[in-house]
Amino acid sequence: MMPSLSLRMALPLAGAAALLLAAIQPISAQLLAVPTGPVLPDAQRGAWFAGDCADPRGMLVVTARSVARVDAEAPARLFRLAATRAADGWTIGTATGAEAPRIMLRPAGEGLETAEPDPKTRDDRLPGTATLAAWRRCAAPPPVLAALHGEGAAFLAIVEHLEAGCASGTPGVCAQAIVAQADVSGDGLLTTAEIARLARGAAWLGAVQEGGTQDVIAAAVGAGAVAGILAGRVLLESLDYDGDGRLSAAELAQDRAAFAAAPGSTAGRPLRVEGLTEGAGMLRGLFEGLMNLR
Repeated sequence: MMPSLSLRMALPLAGAAALLLAAIQPISAQLLAVPTGPVLPDAQRGAWFAGDCADPRGMLVVTARSVARVDAEAPARLFRLAATRAADGWTIGTATGAEAPRIMLRPAGEGLETAEPDPKTRDDRLPGTATLAAWRRCAAPPPVLAALHGEGAAFLAIVEHLEAGCASGTPGVCAQAIVAQADVSGDGLLTTAEIARLARGAAWLGAVQEGGTQDVIAAAVGAGAVAGILAGRVLLESLDYDGDGRLSAAELAQDRAAFAAAPGSTAGRPLRVEGLTEGAGMLRGLFEGLMNLR
């Protein structure tokens, strides 16, 4: 049976932990599929709200290369932009994906106006019949919205910084980028709580990407809150070599940024290794069990 969306979005051992450990090595082509060229204007970035600031019916999060829309009842939508262009006062962003969906943004007084045109609409006829949505700035989002979407919005920006920091493939640079973005306390080290924050953000982003409603997003973030603690503990137990209860960039990159110098020794005789296979099998079973936690 296919697990629910909230559970699939909140499996940090396969999500946040994999993101961190995989990102330490040269980031995969899939994660780095979004080029660094497209940018949205500074004035359009940040959080925007539809309706009354005291009780908005929707929120729009705009970063340098992404747009996330969440509504009270309608499915959410995420645009990870592969290209942007200006036309007739609009900034038109084309997102990654099979249909290359587009999002259009333009200033409207002190607010912002957006349109999500049908994929079949020709470029010279944009926005076509798409409904125009009006957005406004608010001095502060309602506490409920901030609690639900705040970490996810931050994670959306973090992903872009990780893409930039890890794109070069330079040993250790990616690990430094991870620590720099996840380090809330500013001490240059990662705690379980800081790693768990990434997991909750990843759960939010996954739920938005799959078109979850606000209830589904809340369920994903809630599940990610518990599962994220497990991810943080697993990573600390796995990589905290000095035992101080925190992870440094050097620990994240240990044996992953580059091969260690291991010339070996000509002294001694080979040990029997047949007995090691049983222990390896036990470890593999343990890891598989952790990965399948629900």
